[in-house]
Amino acid sequence: MRRAPLQLDLVAPPRRSRWLGYLVLAGSLLVANEMFMRMREAQDQVARLDAVQGLLGEARPTRALSRERLEEQMKEAQAVLRQLSLPWAQLVESLESAAMPDVAVLQVQPDAQQRLLRVTAEAKGEDIMFRYLRRLAAAEGFSDVHLVSHQVREDDPRRPLQFALQVSFRSPP
Repeated sequence: MRRAPLQLDLVAPPRRSRWLGYLVLAGSLLVANEMFMRMREAQDQVARLDAVQGLLGEARPTRALSRERLEEQMKEAQAVLRQLSLPWAQLVESLESAAMPDVAVLQVQPDAQQRLLRVTAEAKGEDIMFRYLRRLAAAEGFSDVHLVSHQVREDDPRRPLQFALQVSFRSPP
């Protein structure tokens, strides 16, 4: 018994007719056209309203700053101006003239309003800290050196003494 050869048709005929796809495409194009026309009408209406508003002279109200807000901005600008006009060269030079090898300056915070300089530093011991305070008091441009706080840093194996001081500074002549 011999089998008949198998006939394979690899190109299958379309199962649906194409008219349904063309119908959906046409409907989509009609809806898109209608939406486009509505958008154009809305844009034209907005343009007409803007033109009428311009002819009537109804300008959009501008927001005026309140007096309190204006004064607050002036104070902020003056504070920035004071900060920028600090005698930085003199301050740095005075700090450098008092520098010691066993003292590390960690932070310097000037306060232009009160003419104060807050310094945070570390020293190897109390005697070195007090010597540094005396050197700062003798530095040109500084006066009224005060120790604000001090503590031994327990988290560091060398146990340095961290301290904060406050010093008044004078403007150059």
